Amino acid sequence: MGSLTKVNQGKHQPHAVFVPYPSQGHISPMLKLAKLFHHKGFHITFVNTEYNHRRLLRSRGPNSLDGLPDFHFRAIPDGLPPSDGNSTQHVPSLCYSTSRNCLAPFCSLISEINSSGTVPPVSCIIGDGIMTFTVFAAQEFGIPTAAFWTASACGCLGYMQYAKLVEQGLVPFKDENFMTNGDLEETIEWIPPMEKISLRDIPSFIRTTDKDDIMLNFFIEQFETFPKANAIIINTFDSLEHHVLEALSSKLPPIYPIGPINSLVAELIKDDKVKDIRSNLWDEQSECMKWLDSQQPNSVVYVNFGSVTVMSPQHLVEFAWGLANSEKPFLWIVRPDLVEGETALLPAEFLVETKERGMLADWCNQEEVLKHSSVGGFLTHSGWNSTMESIVGGVAMISWPFFAEQQTNCRYCKTEWGNGLEIDSNVRREDVEKVVRELMEGEKGEDMKRNAKEWKRKAEEACKIGGSSPTNLDRVISEILSSKEKSNLNSQN
Repeated sequence: MGSLTKVNQGKHQPHAVFVPYPSQGHISPMLKLAKLFHHKGFHITFVNTEYNHRRLLRSRGPNSLDGLPDFHFRAIPDGLPPSDGNSTQHVPSLCYSTSRNCLAPFCSLISEINSSGTVPPVSCIIGDGIMTFTVFAAQEFGIPTAAFWTASACGCLGYMQYAKLVEQGLVPFKDENFMTNGDLEETIEWIPPMEKISLRDIPSFIRTTDKDDIMLNFFIEQFETFPKANAIIINTFDSLEHHVLEALSSKLPPIYPIGPINSLVAELIKDDKVKDIRSNLWDEQSECMKWLDSQQPNSVVYVNFGSVTVMSPQHLVEFAWGLANSEKPFLWIVRPDLVEGETALLPAEFLVETKERGMLADWCNQEEVLKHSSVGGFLTHSGWNSTMESIVGGVAMISWPFFAEQQTNCRYCKTEWGNGLEIDSNVRREDVEKVVRELMEGEKGEDMKRNAKEWKRKAEEACKIGGSSPTNLDRVISEILSSKEKSNLNSQN
């Protein structure tokens, strides 16, 4: 396929069903991938959970999920008790429930679509890398499936070590002290190309003393099924994680890096109706961009810990005074549910002291913020979407990783890519002030900013027409369609 090839449409139009893991950081890249497949000629069905379907209608309006004639939204139950909340659900409960309760309703939905007579029959399934019940559904219907790994390749390689860490007796940990007395610094030598990676840099769900821990076992289970997909799509680009991708290629089905996916969407999709299909579960505040317009170039510290991170009230206060004491302008996204178990409240004295140089908001369009000329640094949780959007914007980072593979991403930013600093998990205001000043005005900060600009250039190169990412998109579509033809031939014989 050429880089702009579209598959045949009409009566035999292929139909791809997309199933994200039900949290913001997974829905956003999956919707972008669905738009890319739509651009290439696919009929799309995008399947949220009923909980998130309701949240999207609330945040984006009652007609926001009407879609297009060949781009539909559907919903299945997640198996949890009914709720009308407006925050990310409890992650372990969600993982446990989706892995055990979603297959049957999802198969019912596929059957309903296939028997409707109003849309093309489903020809392939694109499931989130941690919604691997989609692999079993594809097997049941005799259609090909691709797994979309929305996180980093280095994170993926980290999760793939969980079973071996258990086999070797390193996990679960013997007691709680292991996590606090420096034992997390123990290095592991057998994960090439992650030379001398420490336990603290492995995705964080190994930090348990319970052999029945839900998240530890969830990832072991998912990675038993993950390699059974026909293809693996990853939101990264070859020059960023080349050695890790090589290592994964020896253990997994064909891998297709198509990132940064937001850049690929910007490069290929010009249709305004498709662009207007959005996925933010919170209202975006447009005042953020107006405020940034009023600031000096490269002067603002942008602070956002993503859609899932929660912190203690004490950590919130330490971050606040660290930012205040740095004397730098800042835009800080403070979700209402950022503080664990209560509403996030900042000290009144902090608000008075920073009112002339700080802006607070509940949510924003992060892609646009990180491309804004006034943003000079990003204080982040090192989630993969944030990391990729930072790379696309050419912005250096300060990392405060919270959980999952964020620790691994942070390690790569510091040691491999040179575009990030780390702040200690036990946040103190003097440390926040120090790293913010280092990033915004120090020598090390200048080096990081140069590296960030170079990664931005490489990301742009990957996504240009003829670059590795659009080429891989065409290759994976060709692979999926040829797999479909093979399935049809096998079923006829």
